[in-house]
Amino acid sequence: MSDELDPSIAALLDSASTAAPQNEDISITEFESDKKFDMNAFASKSKLFEKSEPVAQGQKSIHNVDLSVHEFKEITQFLSDTPSKVFDDTTYYKTALTGENNYAQRIHAVLSKYLTCQDPKDRTVYRQQIISAYWEFLRGLAPKMGNKDLPLPKRMLCRFGVLLPSLFRPEQKEYFSKVFLENNTGEAVLYTDEWFAEIAKGKMTNSATDEKRVSHKAATPEEAAQFEQSRLQQLQSKNSGKLQAAENLLNIKENERTMLETELKARVEELCMHSPILGMEPHKAELTEVQQKLFSEITDRLHRLSKNNKELSRCLKDFTEAKGSFNSVESKLAETGGQPVAADAQAVNTEFETVRQMAKMTVGRQGNQFPLFTREFFHCTEKGTGTRENVIDILRWVESIDPGAFCRIHKNIPNRIPPYVLLIPTYGDRGFCWEPFDRYNRVTSRGRIVIPMYPRDLKIAVLTAVADLRWQVAKEKASYYWMEEGLTGQYYQHIDRLKLKGDLKAFFIEDYVLWMTKESEGVQRLDKEVRGIFWRNMPFPNERKQELRKRSLVYDELCIKDNNRAMSDGY
Repeated sequence: MSDELDPSIAALLDSASTAAPQNEDISITEFESDKKFDMNAFASKSKLFEKSEPVAQGQKSIHNVDLSVHEFKEITQFLSDTPSKVFDDTTYYKTALTGENNYAQRIHAVLSKYLTCQDPKDRTVYRQQIISAYWEFLRGLAPKMGNKDLPLPKRMLCRFGVLLPSLFRPEQKEYFSKVFLENNTGEAVLYTDEWFAEIAKGKMTNSATDEKRVSHKAATPEEAAQFEQSRLQQLQSKNSGKLQAAENLLNIKENERTMLETELKARVEELCMHSPILGMEPHKAELTEVQQKLFSEITDRLHRLSKNNKELSRCLKDFTEAKGSFNSVESKLAETGGQPVAADAQAVNTEFETVRQMAKMTVGRQGNQFPLFTREFFHCTEKGTGTRENVIDILRWVESIDPGAFCRIHKNIPNRIPPYVLLIPTYGDRGFCWEPFDRYNRVTSRGRIVIPMYPRDLKIAVLTAVADLRWQVAKEKASYYWMEEGLTGQYYQHIDRLKLKGDLKAFFIEDYVLWMTKESEGVQRLDKEVRGIFWRNMPFPNERKQELRKRSLVYDELCIKDNNRAMSDGY
């Protein structure tokens, strides 16, 4: 495309100023823009990316999992106090399409016909043409997302699917202008443009696919060196997970030792305190009955301290070995330059194909595949739109009911590892899990879930994604015995006894949604056996359990069974 706007686009813009929309149907007359907009105010991109609250210095990268964090931070501000002016830019449409591949012109031509067409059959044809043209256009735009100087209209097109701000209703335009542009939360919840940017910068690996690994036997020396560096980084990722898990276990044992030593010191000090005998000073009284009982408590603490010392020794050995392996690979990486592998256009193009498949999956075969934002299809409330802050708020709610939703067990220690969350601007209704964890680091790596931004019910879209993650993590944990052991095994055997036909995971996801939305409130919607399986494998917090047992004998019986299992544990 040339630097100057295509004459046909200019004609459309000019014609828009002479006609008024007749109804709520989208028409070409709505290309009209505000001529009074001050471009000087728009020129400074830094103001558009100002953070409403300063992020603490030294904040860890979203790619590093902090095992000491146990929940999502509460979102106190969902919208910015200083709205962005990007959607008021009179040249937004031109900027979004200018300088891209030939499909930019194709999008304009087809979109113009689509918005002016009155024949429903022709509109359907144009709509399909827009879908294919848009994705080919985005293919050329995606690798540019790592460029900090990329104009905001191009970034907003990728992030929200907004090509024409005039397709907003006024209240929708006002809302989207207040959505935070920067990630102030510190959580790994990313918009599509941010996702491509992280891939382009080499900070994230490509999402897993079923494609076979390409042989590098006949590679050039440069490609072989890059492949070796990539291999070392994958090995480093695996070692990083082992090191982090080993350090976590070591910290737990050290904290346990500190607690035991504190208790032991307190009891010894209490044992050594003697009251003076009145009239027989400086002689002091013998041990009291309370002090004599301290002997058994002190002995118990000493035995526990001895056991802790043995476990701490093993943890320290594991940590030393893990750190040695990590440092060894790190030194080899330093010899190759020590820099992350630069993700070329091929890496982003590969991820683009994956994201396109993700977008189709959120919508489904019978869903609305239209990729552009338009008030014709957007019917979400402010809280029901899949912005970063809204999604994190729902994830926080999920974790308050299902504390183990993002936990993975390693050496009997639960590690909370929230997944990467990709927000895709589609009109889909269901989220899903793309991968439960990185194949090179099963211990502390993040999984990846995908959530549509414009669903009918955002909470259900998030719940389906979390349910899918729950299922896949449990299935990977059980490995070859997934039909026999754990959550997946118990659920499979239940469905098999009922002789139900269909997608087993789909059944589970539907039941999980009922578990979180109905059963957590005391409304019985699940089969008795399924309720028992979920109660044991995905338990509610104790406070909620105690509240539920007051509402129904069904939950009271489950609590009684919990107590019986706790009493018989170890026998």
